[in-house]
Amino acid sequence: MPTDCLFRDDSYLRTCEARVVAVTEQGGVVLDRTIFYANSGGQPGDTGALTTADGTRILVGNAIYTDPVKTEIAHVLAAGAPALSPGDAVTMEIDWDKRHARMRMHTALHLLSAVLPYAVTGGSVGDAEGRLDFDIPEAGLDKDAIAARLAEMIATDAAVRSRWISDAELEANPGLVKTMSVKPPMGTGRVRLIEIEGLDLQPCGGTHVRKVGEIGAVRVTSIEKKGKQNRRVRIAFA
Repeated sequence: MPTDCLFRDDSYLRTCEARVVAVTEQGGVVLDRTIFYANSGGQPGDTGALTTADGTRILVGNAIYTDPVKTEIAHVLAAGAPALSPGDAVTMEIDWDKRHARMRMHTALHLLSAVLPYAVTGGSVGDAEGRLDFDIPEAGLDKDAIAARLAEMIATDAAVRSRWISDAELEANPGLVKTMSVKPPMGTGRVRLIEIEGLDLQPCGGTHVRKVGEIGAVRVTSIEKKGKQNRRVRIAFA
């Protein structure tokens, strides 16, 4: 059954109550709702813990989608964790420092895609660094120039907002999709957009900060050639 993904509407939630609705064949715990971001789009799944009604604390090592249209999330428990059953009530808590770092980095990568308006062929969101791969026919990218433009954008402290559009609206506006390798999940009838006011707009299911000033200082650590027309740009928190 579909999981109520609370992180899509409020990425700052750190804890909430939930109930077990299923356990997968692999032992993943499916809850009726969750604040755990599930691994997708280059952003790793959250880690954290579930606490049962009797106070037992169970570590969660990952969260993953169980279906291709990304409607149901399974929480992957640590090895040797006690079994949970449908109907069990739990209190969940995410590793906030790790999540918040990824929110900052993911938003910074959106800005990077605005600085370099080329098709994105891949990417990765880390806790301290991240990267995007661009389909760029010619080299000549300048690390300092890119870093300076990112700093200008972050200094605006522009608001970051999410909203939903229909699958049909996205199909009518294909220019919104920047990624070539990862397409936004479609099939549920709606697609989530992330708008950085005045700077960027694109489909994304990831978690983001509320204002770009929260990102902090970033630096461009390297620009690598990964093929005839592929350039990998890495950034890190300064």
